[in-house]
Amino acid sequence: MRFEATKIPGVVVVEPDLLGDERGFFARVWCRRDFADHGLRAELAQCSLSWNRRKGTLRGMHLQLAPHAEAKLVRVTRGAVFDVAVDLRPDSPTFRRWFGCELTEANRRMLYIAEGLAHGFLTLAEGTEVVYQISEFHHPEAARGVRWDDPAFAIDWPGLPAVISERDRSFPDFEP
Repeated sequence: MRFEATKIPGVVVVEPDLLGDERGFFARVWCRRDFADHGLRAELAQCSLSWNRRKGTLRGMHLQLAPHAEAKLVRVTRGAVFDVAVDLRPDSPTFRRWFGCELTEANRRMLYIAEGLAHGFLTLAEGTEVVYQISEFHHPEAARGVRWDDPAFAIDWPGLPAVISERDRSFPDFEP
């Protein structure tokens, strides 16, 4: 696997090395030792799946607060998304900055998102499936979110959402 740091500490693009032959290819998409060697949280508590019927579905921006903060490794197994992480760590030099990239079934890239960052995505294709590997169990009382279009972050989405939940649409303005 190749690990590419982004402009936000704790947000890393991970690309699997594809070992191909006449059958197709094989690739490792998780290795606790490799993630730990790159300074990334290497514990897994759960894996989740998100299937999205329509192009233009927006999910986010979500996070869990300490002591249940979670790191995520996100990858697309079908379709495509514009995946976004927003730094909500008050002591971070990149506080309130965001990073986004396309994750697709074709490019097989993954996005690692550290604790303290909000995460969300906009689907770019019909029938998009997203797999999350998550470091912490879900704790509803620790779940929070920020609005996808909050001017405090000025995320440059590739389009407007066609489908968004009432919960995600109605998060309040961000207050540090």
